[in-house]
Amino acid sequence: MRITAHSSQVLAWSVRLQASFARMQQNILLNRIVAVAAALSSAALFGLMLFVVLYAHNVSKSLVEIEPVLLVEDSVALPTQEQSGVALPSRLRIPSIDIDAPIEYVGLTSDGAMDEPKGPTEVVWYNLGPRPGENGSSVIAGHYGWNNNTSAVFDNLHTIRTGDKIYIEDEAGAQVAFVVREIRIYDRNDDASDVFTSSDGKAHLNLITCTGAWIHVEKTRADRLIVFTDMVL
Repeated sequence: MRITAHSSQVLAWSVRLQASFARMQQNILLNRIVAVAAALSSAALFGLMLFVVLYAHNVSKSLVEIEPVLLVEDSVALPTQEQSGVALPSRLRIPSIDIDAPIEYVGLTSDGAMDEPKGPTEVVWYNLGPRPGENGSSVIAGHYGWNNNTSAVFDNLHTIRTGDKIYIEDEAGAQVAFVVREIRIYDRNDDASDVFTSSDGKAHLNLITCTGAWIHVEKTRADRLIVFTDMVL
């Protein structure tokens, strides 16, 4: 099972506004000017304060013109331990289709694809994205079908239904629940950006596995089954 995801598809973007820093500098400068003005004569104070008003107006105008400044940072560069207080995932449970599997962690392969499970019985969490329970789209993948008719963890994922519950247990034993919102099938070459990203400020968990006809030359299946879920509050 393999799904390609370019950096714009799998990276979570963080936004930082710099205008507040400029305002802080403006306030420090104005306070210093006022302190100097207090020591001057009343005539000089009037002229200086007029200068301050005009200066403050010009600075405020320039701030409006440059705000907001958008700095984009690649969250792949951030180690997972520097993310929020949500614990690392440990097990995936889907009672409606009898799935109970350990969770391993993967990143990207050298050609920019999400890595895949090494064996048939475990699932893998994409650890360069949000943890299950954090805002954004957390992604977990597992195999469908295996050599010599060996059962794989997501052999029955295609039988899941909208409204079914999915549970993630973390390393501390706490559990977070998700409910299935939508099930889609993608061609293996389709744009997968909506699997790895979201912009609604909520926590999601998306499951990936292979489906469709086996392509012997490429040693993969033709399609990808994606299960989209929302965290239960």
